[in-house]
Amino acid sequence: FFFAQQRAPSPQRCAAPMAAPAATSANAPKETVYVNNLSEKVNQEEMKKSLYAVFAPFGPIIDIVHFKSNKMRGQAFVVFRDVPAASSAVRQMQGFPFYDKPMKLDYAKAKSDATAKLDGSYLAKVREERTAKRRAEREERKAGAKKEKAAAPKAPREEAADAEMAAPAAPAAPAAPAAPATLACTSVIIAAFLKYWS
Repeated sequence: FFFAQQRAPSPQRCAAPMAAPAATSANAPKETVYVNNLSEKVNQEEMKKSLYAVFAPFGPIIDIVHFKSNKMRGQAFVVFRDVPAASSAVRQMQGFPFYDKPMKLDYAKAKSDATAKLDGSYLAKVREERTAKRRAEREERKAGAKKEKAAAPKAPREEAADAEMAAPAAPAAPAAPAAPATLACTSVIIAAFLKYWS
């Protein structure tokens, strides 16, 4: 009954093109499209094939980079041959439900290696230097975190234990002459244990 009361849309409304969601990008248009918010449940090969099938209608694809590492989980890069194809893909596929999650698209921040190889600007030496620099920065951050952890204030209980260890030991009471040596060592250990935990 509800559907019978609705009017059919006018031909003018049907003929009007649907506006694609505006693609607001912080990065300048490039051949490489950054894809975010991908399903993490799909294996790597299936994800690459699916991304190729979804983005192939927009233009020739040179490369698809998708990693399953923790840092890159749910992200991929699709490298097109030219900028207009990438721009068309970003405009039309923004928010497209892909494996039950809406894709978030943007242009990559830097030129991809595949694009650089095509135009002849790829230098393996520069890439290796950049990788080594990033590795050194990462190790430096880890070393800084370890120093901060070591310099962090200790809990009051730890400070008390350190003070007891650093304080000169009080002279031990003379042991009973008839006690065997192992019994004397055991009682000293027990006394130190009780003193530490009391």
